[in-house]
Amino acid sequence: MLKSMTGFGSCIKEFPDKKITVEIKGVNHRYQDITIKLPRIYLFLEEAIKKEVSSSILRGKIDVYVQIDKLADDNVKVTLNDELAKGYLDALYALSDKFGLINDITTGTISSFSDIFTIEKEEEDKEKVTREVLETLKGAVDEFIKMRTIEGQNLKKDMEEKLNSMENLVRKIEERSPRIVAEYKDKLTLRIREILDGVPVDEARLLNEAAIFADRINVNEEIVRLYSHINQIRNLISEGTGVGRKLDFIIQELNREINTIGSKVSDLYTINLVVDVKAEIEKLREQVQNVE
Repeated sequence: MLKSMTGFGSCIKEFPDKKITVEIKGVNHRYQDITIKLPRIYLFLEEAIKKEVSSSILRGKIDVYVQIDKLADDNVKVTLNDELAKGYLDALYALSDKFGLINDITTGTISSFSDIFTIEKEEEDKEKVTREVLETLKGAVDEFIKMRTIEGQNLKKDMEEKLNSMENLVRKIEERSPRIVAEYKDKLTLRIREILDGVPVDEARLLNEAAIFADRINVNEEIVRLYSHINQIRNLISEGTGVGRKLDFIIQELNREINTIGSKVSDLYTINLVVDVKAEIEKLREQVQNVE
């Protein structure tokens, strides 16, 4: 299905030791551009997150926000430096004996020397964290794609209306084209008769002149290609996923063909139709900028 590049998705999951929040925001971009914001200690997750996002989202400026809140204290290991603690005890006993002090040495006395303890934070299980974050990320991506798909269907409907309008305008140009030659021949005949003032008109010469004019303003090929491009767009927006770049290219081709017609025709009615078609193409181009 057709998808917009604009969307938002979020997911929050709680695990025994942590709560993970993932938010995804997307806006228009010509290519795929993914930015991931993580707490510094979890930067090792960046590649896995980018791989997961890029496999599901083909185009757009994507911002992924990951927040990890601990629900339990980290596992901390405290180790006693036996040698250093013994050194402090020996020094305290020596102090008591030398100066005749009361020996009131307790565990509290020794523990006040904080350097006898080594505190180590156990390393987090990276594989476990990665699984949990990717699980949460999937929920956010699903929500994000759902919103993009809804917006994409609105885009499809609007684009179909613009294609119908454009096709009707092109049909009017097609219907008008033969009449331009006939009108040109009539005007040319009238002008020559006025100039010759009663002298017989060379009909063969008139027909030849009209034929040259008809060849110069012939837009049949351009009209055929316009119809073809319009149908291509219809097929692509029905096909759906990842068609944005193809649509960009076809819009350029639509512009090329209508500009060629504009350079060939000279009557005001057809010129106005060309202007209207170009206006519809521009509206369509703006919508295509939103398609994944």
